Amino acid sequence: MALLEQLNKRYATKKFDASKKIASADLTTLLEAIRLSASSYGLQAYKVLVVENEAIRKQLRAASWDQSQITDASQLLVFAVETNFDEKGVDKFVENTANTRNIEVSALSGYADMMKGSLKRPAEEVQAWLTKQLYIALGFGLVAAAELNIDSCPMEGFDANQYDEILGLKEKGLHAGVILAVGYRSSEDGYQHLSKVRRGHEDFFIAV
Repeated sequence: MALLEQLNKRYATKKFDASKKIASADLTTLLEAIRLSASSYGLQAYKVLVVENEAIRKQLRAASWDQSQITDASQLLVFAVETNFDEKGVDKFVENTANTRNIEVSALSGYADMMKGSLKRPAEEVQAWLTKQLYIALGFGLVAAAELNIDSCPMEGFDANQYDEILGLKEKGLHAGVILAVGYRSSEDGYQHLSKVRRGHEDFFIAV
């Protein structure tokens, strides 16, 4: 019930209090929750940039239609998908799995072949599939933030190509997909006083 209460309280914060910063321990917990997110096969073919630098954030704000959340939130998280994920990425994941579980890499050969088979599709399909994983991680971040009493605002309103340029993502083999501003709401944000609007239970779920 406590989680539902927190989810009912959360909303896409429109105005953050720039003077309030997330405590280091809470930020660590939030980032760890995102790291523990589910992803297809567990591949995690993406990175999350934790942007705090004020000068960079001013540039990103200009690439985000001047939305204040970009500079006023405590941190800005940029979820970026790997653009060149290939069989080498699968091999790296399999090696990590073998080391973590103390088993031979050869024991995972069938699993590795299955994952590599998923990559043998048109590049556009593979990239779309990998990009979807960002939103699962984003969801984990939103729920974890609510549990920690941290306000947040998931955002797609930005120029991804400009983000790539400002953050040097292309050189890192990454492409910005979605962002999450986190911090604490301003007392001036009128949206916090509005009732949450969601479809009703009977209009949302379908029993089959």
